[in-house]
Amino acid sequence: MTIIQTPDPEDATGDVAEIYAKDQRDLGYVAEYTRVMAFNPEAYRAWEQLVRAIIAQLGVRRFELVTLAAAQGTRSQHCRLAHGRKSLAVMDADDVEAVARDFHDAGLSEAEVAMMEYAERISTDAASMTEADSLRLRELGFTDREIVDITLAAAARNYFSRAIQALGVAVEVPPDLGDSLRDALLAPL
Repeated sequence: MTIIQTPDPEDATGDVAEIYAKDQRDLGYVAEYTRVMAFNPEAYRAWEQLVRAIIAQLGVRRFELVTLAAAQGTRSQHCRLAHGRKSLAVMDADDVEAVARDFHDAGLSEAEVAMMEYAERISTDAASMTEADSLRLRELGFTDREIVDITLAAAARNYFSRAIQALGVAVEVPPDLGDSLRDALLAPL
C-alpha cells in the first residue's frame, strides 16, 4: 500500500479532479495508480501526451502488445492488468489471454512476436542491446519511425511501471475482467 495520501475523488479539485473524472468515465472508478500519479498533474498530463503521440503513429494494437511485453519485463501486474483490459478494444478476450500466457504461442505474426521480444528486452536488459536488436525489426519490415515508436512505447511503460511499483501502489484487478483473463494477466512473471 502506498504512503502517498491522495484526495478522495469527491474531494479532488482542478486538474486532479479532471484526471480522476477521466478514469471514472473510462473505468467506472478511479484507479489507485491514477490517484498517486495525479499527485503531480503536470507530469501526468505530459505522460498522457507522450502516450497519445506514440499511439498516433504506432497504432493501438501494436502499442498494447508492446506495453504488455514491457510490463511483463518489469513484472508489473498493475500494467498487465490495465493494458490487458485496454487490449480488449482491439483483440478478443481469448487472444489477449493467449498473449498474456505466452505471446510466442499466441498466433501472432513473426513481426509482432519480434516486436514484443524487443520490448521485453528493453525492460529486462536494455544496457546490453545492440544494433542487431533494431536490425531484426527492420528485417521484419518495421520502418525507422516504427522502431523508434516501439522503443518509446516500451521505455514509457518502464517509466510508469517502475514509478508505481516504487511508490507501493496497490495492484487492482479491473472488475470487468473475466476470471480466465485475470488469471493469465496475474500469472507469475
